[in-house]
This record gives sequence, structure tokens and C-alpha cells, in this order.
Amino acid sequence: MTKVKVAIVGYGNIGKYSLQAVKAAQDLELVGVIRRAESLGKKSPELEGVKVVADIADLGKVDVAILALPSREIPNAAKSLIEKGICTVDSFDIHGNDILDLYKSLDAAGKKSGAKAIISAGWDPGTDSVIRTLLLAMAPKGISYTNFGPGMSMGHSVVARSKKGVKDALSMTIPLGTGVHRRDVYVQLEDGADFKTVEAAIKSDSYFCHDDTHVHQVANVNDLRDMGHGVLLERKGVSGETQNQRFQFTMQINNPALTGQVLASCARAVVKQQPGCYTLPQIPPFDLAGIELEEFILHTV
Repeated sequence: MTKVKVAIVGYGNIGKYSLQAVKAAQDLELVGVIRRAESLGKKSPELEGVKVVADIADLGKVDVAILALPSREIPNAAKSLIEKGICTVDSFDIHGNDILDLYKSLDAAGKKSGAKAIISAGWDPGTDSVIRTLLLAMAPKGISYTNFGPGMSMGHSVVARSKKGVKDALSMTIPLGTGVHRRDVYVQLEDGADFKTVEAAIKSDSYFCHDDTHVHQVANVNDLRDMGHGVLLERKGVSGETQNQRFQFTMQINNPALTGQVLASCARAVVKQQPGCYTLPQIPPFDLAGIELEEFILHTV
């Protein structure tokens, strides 16, 4: 078996769980982890025996780079790697035009260099996007609702943590129904930081400004941290001319663990595609699964 050579770029929560998923896959080979230069001296037991570098060029041949980075860092990082001919997968989570802009940029770069990319391949956007596509196929006319949580949003927490004066932060997503959510953000401030200034910076950010956002100051964010999350997808629609078709999909998950697993599955799938960029619903599910065709047909189809 020729294994897909995988590098992990970034080593926060998603990077750590991506490493677990890559190591557990028989058809993937972890060639190394790329960290910022200032983090190279940090020792983590799970990185024992893993090559850790600041530049992906120091790893030799890399087929796929898993980008375990904050979403706002992904466009530049992905394009740079695609232009070098390295395939990328990421969990970019800014919905709407931002995904479309990233898609167009990486699609053009991939078709020029011969590399491939799968973008927004976490669980939402990502696997939930696949479910929404299937629901649309089953009931082309209708309305779908995506209800997140209750649980920790990693992307929103990273953004809140990036604000000046914030030592640590946790953003919780609370579903209110019919796709409406509240954001409860808990912040631990740096000494001398002004809470009202931090609150205003968080609420005005595009990650938060479209939702009902409440910011709370706490003494220790770690006392509240729980990486659990969940989703309830609902659709009521029409199949052909038949009304009142109703569907639900629900799950309760460890947020970064599922994201890391989806990214690892996409690492095996991306090399099978033609040059260019893809979202997860465009990828054949079989390419993600890592099983033999006969087994797939007998036990999954």
C-alpha cells in the first residue's frame, strides 16, 4: 500500500486531534508537524518521534498539508502551499462569500500548479454541508434549519481570544431554534484590560455581530471549558408534488476530535481528485472512507 504523506500545519486543538486521526489511519503517513518558530522548543509527549519544523520544505516530500489554523490565516497559507504543488485540506469556517472567494482563489491556483484542495472540511461547514445537500436532493422545495449546540465554538473562541486585553476566552453557542443562536462569550482579561473595550471589540467582529452576543468576565476560563458540541439539522419540504416531508439529523460530539477526523479523511480523498478546489459535498463519500470497494458495496451500500 502506498501511503499518503501528510503534514499538519499548526498544533492547537485541531492539530492535536488531526495527528491522532492520521496516526490511526493505515493508509496515511504522518511526515511531520509545522509550528511557529517560537513554539518549536515546546515539548508535547504525543510529538515524541514526530519531526517538528517551522518550514514545510524541511519535511521532504509532502502529498497533503492539513491546515489546522485559525480560519483567517487559511487563505494565504493554503494558496502558498497549492502554488508549491502541495495539496491542502482545511476547516475554514466563515460561511457565505468568504468560502466562495477562497474556493475561486484555490481553484485557479490548483489548476495552474496541478495541486488539489478541499476547503471548509470540518463538520460545519463540512459534513453538515453534505447532509444539507442530501436533504435538498430528497426534498428540493422546502426550508432547512441548522441548530448548533449547545457547545463550544472553536472558531469563535479563537477570535475572542485574539482581542487585545484578552488572556483567554471561551465562546458557547446556544441554539434558540429555527437556525437562530445566542453567543455566550466568557473572557479572562489581562491585567489592566478594560472589560467594556473588550466587549465592544468582540461584539463588533464579523464572527459575532450577526448573533445575539453576551460577553461575561470570569476569573478563569479553564474552569468552564468543555469541548462538547452538537447540531440538529431539520428540513420540511416537498418530494415531487408530495407535501410535508420531514427530516432530522442530530449528533453530539467532541468538537475538535470530529474536525480532526474529517480532515484526515479528506487527506486521503484530496489526492484522488483532479487539480482544483472542492467543497466537501463535491467529494465522493467512498473517497473519504478508506475501505475496499467490495467491502463498501457489501456492508455500506
